[in-house]
Amino acid sequence: MKILRDLFRDYRFVLSFCVLCLLLFLAFITIFSPYDPTRWGVVPRDLKPSWEHPLGTSSKGQDVFWQAAFAVRNSLTISLIAGVVSRIIAVIVGMVAGYKGRLTDRVLMFVSDSFLVIPLFLIIVMLAMLVRHLMNLVTLGLLLAIFGWAWDARLIRSQILSLREREFTQTAILSGTGTLPLVLKEYMPFAIPLVFSTLINNMSWAIGMEMTLAILGLVNMDIPTLGTMLQWAISYQAMLLGYWWWILTPVVLAILLFVALYWLSVSISEYLDPRTRLQRVGA
Repeated sequence: MKILRDLFRDYRFVLSFCVLCLLLFLAFITIFSPYDPTRWGVVPRDLKPSWEHPLGTSSKGQDVFWQAAFAVRNSLTISLIAGVVSRIIAVIVGMVAGYKGRLTDRVLMFVSDSFLVIPLFLIIVMLAMLVRHLMNLVTLGLLLAIFGWAWDARLIRSQILSLREREFTQTAILSGTGTLPLVLKEYMPFAIPLVFSTLINNMSWAIGMEMTLAILGLVNMDIPTLGTMLQWAISYQAMLLGYWWWILTPVVLAILLFVALYWLSVSISEYLDPRTRLQRVGA
């Protein structure tokens, strides 16, 4: 409870927490949706927002509110898959490289640097084109996870290199502590703030990449996401025809999601960082 009290003193955490709760509520109520999100023509087309349709309807004959709810749920699902899987890879590679050093470090960092120097966007686009017929939420999440760990692995490695030179590491080794217990019990608490902050940042990156791929038409357009909603609105020239409620809904939701994730990452990282906490107490 003390942690929550301290976090809720930061206005960034309060605002981001409220926004994310709202978006999670939208994702949750999809189980009560009266419409199939993949079907067209279930409601009258191009209606303005009203009591019956709070965010209006689209030219596809779909209720924009329920489409937005499904879009938030699916975009969050993609980002969580990409974020969690890429964190697992980044933590393993970063900790092994930082602790083992020598040849192991050089080999793992060569692989990591290879992912950093290649044009990731072009590679992702080409792979998305190849597996387009298999593209779903899990496939897209895993595809983004494969290319989303390299930079974060280097950050974790640099922290482990610093921890390896400290006295408690030598004490643990001399006392007979194995590699795995040493990494999990001694190093992991120091790495958690970095892992958590990079997780949230990677989720934002995954959502942005999904929207980009959707606008390019490289995902399954029948699955409602923030990207596919925006792409359909652009395809039907919603802005030119004055259907502002259709195109603004995914744009506003994406902005809220990006800002909330960023503020959440900053506020929690600052709280978990002992140096920042000491500065705050001193102030």
